[in-house]
Amino acid sequence: MKEFSRTARIADFLKRELGSFIQKELRDPRLGMVSVIDAQVSRDLSHAKIYVTVMGKDTAEEAKESLAVLNKAAGFLRSQVAKINNARTTPQLRFYYDTSVNRGQHISKLIQDAVEADRSRHTDDDKE
Repeated sequence: MKEFSRTARIADFLKRELGSFIQKELRDPRLGMVSVIDAQVSRDLSHAKIYVTVMGKDTAEEAKESLAVLNKAAGFLRSQVAKINNARTTPQLRFYYDTSVNRGQHISKLIQDAVEADRSRHTDDDKE
């Protein structure tokens, strides 16, 4: 159980710090507005998957350029995190596009459409 809490703490730390570093330190215009959504750290703490969204990009294909910039800057970001992280090692970083936010919005819209369709059916039934 302790091992899980340590990886969870490190993932939370990475999520917070990388979000800040990406906004403040990376000046590449191809990057866009990046939000760090989640981080998953391997059990041996050697690798971390960082999930991001890019404002205005709805698919991984659209965000490909931003992901390329982030993955190219991964070494720099890792060194910045290592400076403030007092752990012995800092995980290798790999960035991925997170589709869950868009999926959630899509599901919400489907639910909203279904509720509206249901309401209009009930309104039609009341008129008869």
